[in-house]
Amino acid sequence: MPDSPAAHRLRAGRYAEANRIYLLTTNTHDREPVFNDVVIGRLVVAQFRAAHDQGFANSLAWVVMPDHFHWLIELQQGSLSELMQKTKSLSTKAVKLTTGRTTSLWQRGFHDRALRRDEDLVKMARYVVANPLRAGLVAKLGDYPLWDAIWV
Repeated sequence: MPDSPAAHRLRAGRYAEANRIYLLTTNTHDREPVFNDVVIGRLVVAQFRAAHDQGFANSLAWVVMPDHFHWLIELQQGSLSELMQKTKSLSTKAVKLTTGRTTSLWQRGFHDRALRRDEDLVKMARYVVANPLRAGLVAKLGDYPLWDAIWV
C-alpha cells in the first residue's frame, strides 16, 4: 500500500474485533513473484498455520499467489496489525534463511475487509482459492499447490 494520505487514513481507522471474520491481503515488495517457487510459498503457509496453532487466528481459507496472498481468518486475539506484522516478519526471516535474500519481501501495510456473519463465507472462501484460476496459473483448482479452505 503506498504511503498516500488515503492509505494513512485506512491504517489510522483500522479496528479489529475478536471473533470477527476478515479477509486480509498483502503484496510482495514491488509485486515481485517470489512465490512462483512453491518451496518459498510454503514458508508463508507455515506462518498461517503457526498463527492458527498459537490461537491468534482461525484460518478459514488462504491462497499464496506469486506476488501476494489472501487470507480469510477469524481473529481470535490481538489486532490485525499485530497478526500481519508477525506473519510478515516471520515469513521474511524464513525466506531470508532459506534463500539468502537480502531485499524486502513485503510491501508496507495490508488491506483488510471485515465480513458480516450473515455474508456467505463459503462464497468468499471460493473467491480466495479461485485466484489461481482467474489469474490463468492453472486450468483447475487442484493443480495449484498453495491454497486451502476448511470447507474443502
